[in-house]
Amino acid sequence: MVFGIGVDIIEIERVQSSVEKYGDQFLNKVYTQTELDYSLSKANKYQHLAARFAAKEAVFKALTTGWNKEVGWQDIEIYNEPNGMPLVKLKGELESFLSNGKSLKISMSHSRDYVVCIAIIYKDVEQR
Repeated sequence: MVFGIGVDIIEIERVQSSVEKYGDQFLNKVYTQTELDYSLSKANKYQHLAARFAAKEAVFKALTTGWNKEVGWQDIEIYNEPNGMPLVKLKGELESFLSNGKSLKISMSHSRDYVVCIAIIYKDVEQR
């Protein structure tokens, strides 16, 4: 059973412009230290920052169907497994949201200029 779906697309240049204009103020507002360590270590750091931005936006949108409290940028952390698969860690009050068998999956993709992400919150339904 699907509880929420969210999708976001963003221009990589938009994130780059925000970083260049606002610097650490923007970075520290939007990204966790784990996200910054990962993204800033990459050759195309803006692409990785944009992917995390889009993922957080997609998760925000997926949550609108079941979460009625405030959510901050730092409450959602995007990280990667060693094989590269992106995962989401919910923090603060959101940690309890995925209780009772709910799961959250994301998928990200990018081109030279854009990043897109989809987030799905679902619960496995037992087969009878």
